[in-house]
Amino acid sequence: MSLFKQYKSKYIKSWKEYQKREGSVLDLIKKQDFNRFSKKTSTKRSSVIITLIIVAITIGFAGLIVITLLFAWFAKDLPDPASLSYRVVPQSTKIYDRTGQILLYDVHGEEKRTAISLSEIPEFVKQATLIAEDREFFKHKGLNWKGIIRAAFIDLISRKKTQGGSSITQQLVKNAILSPEKTFTRKIKEFILAYRLESRFNKNEILEMYFNEIPYGSTLYGIEAAAQSFFGKHTKDLNLAEAALLTSLPKAPTYYSPYGNHKDELLKRINYIIDEMEKAGYTSSKEAQEAKNYKVLEKVLPFKEKIIAPHFVMYVKELLIDKYGEKTLEQGGLKVITTLDVEKQKIAEEAIAKFAEQNEKQYNATNAALVALDAKNGQILAMVGSRDFFEPTFGSVNVTLRPRQPGSSFKPIVYAAAFKKGYTPSTILYDVETVFKTLIEGEYIPKNYNGKTYGPVTMKQALAGSLNIPAVKTLYLTGIDQALDLAEKLGYSTFKDRSRFGLSLVLGGGEVKLLEHANAFGTIIREGKHYPTAAILRVEDSKGNILEEWQDKSEKILDEEICRNIIDILSDNNARAFIFGENSYLKLKNHPAMVKTGTTNDFRDAWTVGGTPSLVAGVWVGNNDNHEMKEKADGSMVAAPIWNYFMNKSLEGKEIEEFTKPLPITTGKPVLDGKTTFEYEVQIDKASGKLATQYTPKSYIETRKYKKIHSILYYVNKDDPRGPEPVNPEEDPQFETWEEGVKKWAQENQIIPAEPPKEYDDLHIPSNFPNLEVLNISNGMNIMNRNLEIKTSASAPRGVKRIEISLDNQILNNSSYSNSVFVSIPSSFSEGSHILKIEVFDDIDNSTSKTFTINLSS
Repeated sequence: MSLFKQYKSKYIKSWKEYQKREGSVLDLIKKQDFNRFSKKTSTKRSSVIITLIIVAITIGFAGLIVITLLFAWFAKDLPDPASLSYRVVPQSTKIYDRTGQILLYDVHGEEKRTAISLSEIPEFVKQATLIAEDREFFKHKGLNWKGIIRAAFIDLISRKKTQGGSSITQQLVKNAILSPEKTFTRKIKEFILAYRLESRFNKNEILEMYFNEIPYGSTLYGIEAAAQSFFGKHTKDLNLAEAALLTSLPKAPTYYSPYGNHKDELLKRINYIIDEMEKAGYTSSKEAQEAKNYKVLEKVLPFKEKIIAPHFVMYVKELLIDKYGEKTLEQGGLKVITTLDVEKQKIAEEAIAKFAEQNEKQYNATNAALVALDAKNGQILAMVGSRDFFEPTFGSVNVTLRPRQPGSSFKPIVYAAAFKKGYTPSTILYDVETVFKTLIEGEYIPKNYNGKTYGPVTMKQALAGSLNIPAVKTLYLTGIDQALDLAEKLGYSTFKDRSRFGLSLVLGGGEVKLLEHANAFGTIIREGKHYPTAAILRVEDSKGNILEEWQDKSEKILDEEICRNIIDILSDNNARAFIFGENSYLKLKNHPAMVKTGTTNDFRDAWTVGGTPSLVAGVWVGNNDNHEMKEKADGSMVAAPIWNYFMNKSLEGKEIEEFTKPLPITTGKPVLDGKTTFEYEVQIDKASGKLATQYTPKSYIETRKYKKIHSILYYVNKDDPRGPEPVNPEEDPQFETWEEGVKKWAQENQIIPAEPPKEYDDLHIPSNFPNLEVLNISNGMNIMNRNLEIKTSASAPRGVKRIEISLDNQILNNSSYSNSVFVSIPSSFSEGSHILKIEVFDDIDNSTSKTFTINLSS
């Protein structure tokens, strides 16, 4: 609809509404009046629109002038891109140990570069590079606006720098000409120089410079140096898979390094480039598949540079790149003082070397990793990410940073969450075969490691002995979300998607990183004070200015007593002896230590994590490809010896430090205070077998003892364990199956739980009481003769069985009922006033009595 028609429609509508509103008055308005009104309004609106257009043009023109002046200002001191040449060797970054005296690694070292012409580079190498870095290279004039806008949009959505939108020309500029700073002004300079470069050189010249200038990691600049270093061949001799690997690196040379910790991500990027080349028609399906089947990572030559603690150094490099960028790291001349303790690093490497070969022969466990932290502040003292960093197939993988299932070593986190909720180390759980009804696992029936069950146990016994069934019950009582809330506060980063986790979480059903796992134990050892793990103490720039320095960023996340209870359990050698024995590898020579093992299903991962007040270490043993080890390759057998060796040797000659003992806990609730069975007394009426009442005679009251055997759900509301007992415990979805397990165990152990009756005595009731009349005795009566005949008339629903006569509570006669009874009053009763009581009984001692005051006289 044209603008004119829109206005016409709007004004006609206004006119009709006006007619309707004003009625007959509008009949007096002539048609030309309305036309005049419409024309005036239309003219007014057109004037406003024209004004707005003029203002917009003015602002746009002014903005263009400002942008032009801005670019001119930034461009005035920029170098001439025509003078582009290979870089002068930059200042290297040096990474030191914690003393600042031992050089672990010179990040840059001697630069490696071999220039080649574009004609020496195979066509598929160029195509792979364009696919990976800049598909619009031959179409744009230096700036790939489509890529820049896409990257900016994605970064805005994710609120972090994740996307690269730079063209090949921009990458060449920022690597060959500009400084490594990350600022807005540097980006503007990059845009200007990229445009200038495109004006001075043709596309093939720029591409040739790119291939000779771009960094491929560490000291490697240019594709020829990279090809020779990684594969021992010239660029012209590369195959498609090798080309895809090299073209994967410029995006993030350290992250994607084939010697780094992200080989899986590198392989995904290689395959992505190959797939995209196939889609673009650069290669056939057959060639693409052959390239993906080619085990290119295994063809990479071994790492040859001199380096101390290589896994740790590579980890530090990644941290530095995240903060300062790749170029600053490799060319900025930084001095980095790390947290590494070289002596402990040597001991860690010794420990791995000593036992890894033995584990491979005996248990088919080809790899092992160890990380050690200062237990007082979370600083990394030693890191061995794999058995041998220089082993070509998996050595460079840092397993301390890889998610792996922790087995039972995760249990202390769950028990800590349980104690936080109100449960105690003395809480009684039944270690009996139990079915758990769950949404994720279905009907889940966990088993203990040795296949045995131990009946009623305390949480302390269950954790110390690493019993699985009570652990699963503990997680249910605690709540999965509550346990994961604590885990995330402790620094675990692998539990983001909570929908994946069920009750098997407590047995290691969720992956963790060894570094984070060891630090969580460190937080418990620090009695709830959490420090983020730290690998860097100080970073200085080339002029000695301090760029960053380690600071205390601790946070209190757990109560001291909760931590002391966990420590007390895991440092008690006697408590775990019933499973691990008295002299296991979990016991250090001279130092008390809290420690926990873990083993996953099918023996794929074995763990030992723990420490002293000063030193905490975590050990993992297994296979990088997740193949099973041999049966019985559990944490106590393959990981604990490494842990024990490292801890004992590291602590030699060190002062013995004791843990603080926890305070005793008394809640007043028997099941939380360690009572295994509940024996209690109840008064029962012998005649009816029901509960005694106020009418039940003492002669028919019997005190009986009953044993109450129930699961903990009978006694506590799981969400308020120290609150009132649940009124309807059967409403809990696990109650029925937990009760079944307890009852079955009781029967197998010939323990018969008996419930007291719930009904009350209905035989000793007033309606059954006898009726009694005394015929010849009255109140105040004088008795002259001590041989006294007493006449009565009595009846009862159950019949009158006996009569009892007493004087001043001394029985004178107790015999079968007769309506005439003779009694003899002993001379011991003096003359004067006495109380005579006459009482009749039925067969179950329902009774009625009459009392009289009588006077004895001679």
